[in-house]
Amino acid sequence: MKLSIGIVGLPNVGKSTLFKSLTNLDITIANYPFATIDPNIGIVPVPDERRDKLAKMSESKKNIPAVVEFYDIAGLVKGANQGEGLGNQFLNHIRETNAIVGVLRCFQSNEIIHVENSVDPLRDMEIINAELALKDLDTIEKNLKKIEGEAKTGNKEAQKDLTVFNKAKEVLNKGEMLNKYPELQERVKLKELNLLTAKPQLYLLNGNESDVSEELKNKIKEIGSDYSIVDLGSGEVDLSDLIKKAYNLLGLISFFTTGEDETRAWTIKEGSKAPQAAGTIHTDFEKSFIRAEVVNWEKLLEATSWSKAKQKGWMRLEGKEYLVQDGDVIEVRHG
Repeated sequence: MKLSIGIVGLPNVGKSTLFKSLTNLDITIANYPFATIDPNIGIVPVPDERRDKLAKMSESKKNIPAVVEFYDIAGLVKGANQGEGLGNQFLNHIRETNAIVGVLRCFQSNEIIHVENSVDPLRDMEIINAELALKDLDTIEKNLKKIEGEAKTGNKEAQKDLTVFNKAKEVLNKGEMLNKYPELQERVKLKELNLLTAKPQLYLLNGNESDVSEELKNKIKEIGSDYSIVDLGSGEVDLSDLIKKAYNLLGLISFFTTGEDETRAWTIKEGSKAPQAAGTIHTDFEKSFIRAEVVNWEKLLEATSWSKAKQKGWMRLEGKEYLVQDGDVIEVRHG
């Protein structure tokens, strides 16, 4: 499964610098709004020392990481939901992503202009979330008329959808995010709309620890989100914390395959059973799954090889009901 994250934020807060740090791609970074008009998509390897150690043990020819797709999109401004700046274009680009990272500028600088003329990350967070909510309200309104018509004919499913859509509208009108109400996403009709405020959200606070107020940290926790503090202007930028938090937020884990040809990390949802995990390696493996040989990555390293792990009794045979754990090393037996 692929993890994709949309990078959102006001102009000149560090979005493009973040993207460049993530991908080392030479994209346009300019000190004015809308320097990045089309979404830049960067494929970023997920840092994982477990994979590196397994590759070394197996003397693998290839060491293949799990990856995250980051979408870097033009800066958001007030009124984006109505097309201000490059609003509608921007908001549609992140509809297909799994999660959103909101970049908030916390650093002070006289050299870098701020579109709102002052540095206030709490205000910026409210602007971003208000624009996402207004775009979602617009999307819901466009779909409501059809559902109302179907509900009037006595269609029971349409009546249930109508209740859920009206509840979603109420939540957004109160200024809340839909990601706090996962039960609403259980209705397929609403889920299919890929609403922006229904996506899990993380914040990257651009600055030093001393630039970040307790009030901002508390507000982020209050809305059920998480944050990572990174000084994007410092040159060497470590974003492993951000990627780890994105995994946690989306309930994702990694398992591994290892051998002489390659060691590879695979991304799955926590709670996936062995056949589903096998299906990420190859779609046919899910249907033809017989059983899996499984060992924890640390035990495998301690044993120093797959055959020695078997001799020590650390390798287990697991069937179709086995729930794959983070850090499992797996060999799939299939028909």
